[in-house]
Amino acid sequence: MYRKTYGFALLAVAAALILAACGGGSGGAYGGSEGSNAGETSGGGKSNASETSSAGGYSGKGGAYAPPSEETSSSGGGEAAAVSTGNAKAVGEVLVDSEGMTLYYFEKDQKGSGKSTCSGPCAEGWPPLLAEGEPKAMSGVNSSMLGTIERSDGTTQVTYAGWPLYTFVEDKKPGEDNGTDVKAFGAAWYPLHSNGQRAGS
Repeated sequence: MYRKTYGFALLAVAAALILAACGGGSGGAYGGSEGSNAGETSGGGKSNASETSSAGGYSGKGGAYAPPSEETSSSGGGEAAAVSTGNAKAVGEVLVDSEGMTLYYFEKDQKGSGKSTCSGPCAEGWPPLLAEGEPKAMSGVNSSMLGTIERSDGTTQVTYAGWPLYTFVEDKKPGEDNGTDVKAFGAAWYPLHSNGQRAGS
């Protein structure tokens, strides 16, 4: 009898322990779930941080294709732009900006129309030569041919012989003229000689 009672007692204890374990497991499961949620939250935090980092990377890359910085897009912007002459590999002496970068005109622009037809993505690839005040004619440049127009965004763009002037993002150093005779955004692009005539065939 004692052994049976003891045996039942052991069974009851074992059952209680099993139930407790199950309850603990259940609680543990919720706890685990909460822990998992916490982990997910933490993981989410990491994921968000990663996404932010990734987005930042993407944003950084996007900066490469978004409108260029003022320094890039506004060659000479924020000051009186200086225009002079320099030598381009393929076409000889042409107009250049203050950094010696080749300047181009866009055949889609109407000479002397007082406006530019290159904006948005076009201006990303062919940054307009911008300036505040009157542009400066340097060596070899006919000052009477220099002028300015107001762009649609309110900035001031330098013109020469009636043509709005642009640089080209694929020109990386002075003397390069990778934009010569390139057809993009509906027309061709060419540098200008100091006499206002097209440089290149």
